[in-house]
Amino acid sequence: MRLFISNLKRYQGYLRGAPVSILKTEVASTYLNWLWWFLEPILFMLTYTFVASFIFNQKVDYFPLFVFIGLNTWNYFDRCVKRGVVMMRHYRGIVTKTYVPKYIFVLVQMTLEAIKIAISYLVLVVMMIIYKVPVSWHIIECVPLFITLFIISFAGCSIMLHFGVFISDLEKIVTVVLRLVFYMSGVFYSIAANKRLAKNHPFAQVLLLKVNPVACVMDGLRNCILYQKSPDWFWVGIWAGVGLALCALGVHLIHKYEAGYVKIS
Repeated sequence: MRLFISNLKRYQGYLRGAPVSILKTEVASTYLNWLWWFLEPILFMLTYTFVASFIFNQKVDYFPLFVFIGLNTWNYFDRCVKRGVVMMRHYRGIVTKTYVPKYIFVLVQMTLEAIKIAISYLVLVVMMIIYKVPVSWHIIECVPLFITLFIISFAGCSIMLHFGVFISDLEKIVTVVLRLVFYMSGVFYSIAANKRLAKNHPFAQVLLLKVNPVACVMDGLRNCILYQKSPDWFWVGIWAGVGLALCALGVHLIHKYEAGYVKIS
């Protein structure tokens, strides 16, 4: 832990500058530029809202915003974990020339995605005004929820970084598993309000909401922002603790084996 903190201080300049540089590179060759980060979540929200509302007949208050929050929460976790699998290949040009602790790349990627999700939440603020969503003190509770999301995303990304070096097909496996978790996380439907699930599979409802950390955080954010309710702090606390333990594992694996990453990747 002491080495981890020391490296954060040592590479803080790179951590600040790299995400901004990558963002500028991403938009340099596109027509929409920064506008796309506003349009992308809106377009996906409209798509899933249409499918869930008109095809699956979902009835949830502030449903477009419900979907919007779900998509942004999921996209942050999903992109971080997927990027972790191929991270050593992506940064091969840097790591072959100079030493940088590999979890620094994880933090760069997570900061990059955090900037994008922050832009998306500016859109959410406008939508809340349009839909006349009441704002209460519960919105402050979003802060520890975002921290928990960051923790579990760092854990997933750093562990995937390590195993992605040694398992060539891991990217395909992770893509399939994440797609399954996506549909189980209630991104475009309410797990809690699903009467059929509650009646036929009550334990499955609890498992989907509590044992899935992304769904747990997602449900908490929706409660705080849209429904003026507190999240389930018991389960949020459990996942924050589990996430920290997995973060420690990921950092340990990287410290122990990173000398061999360049040769294999």
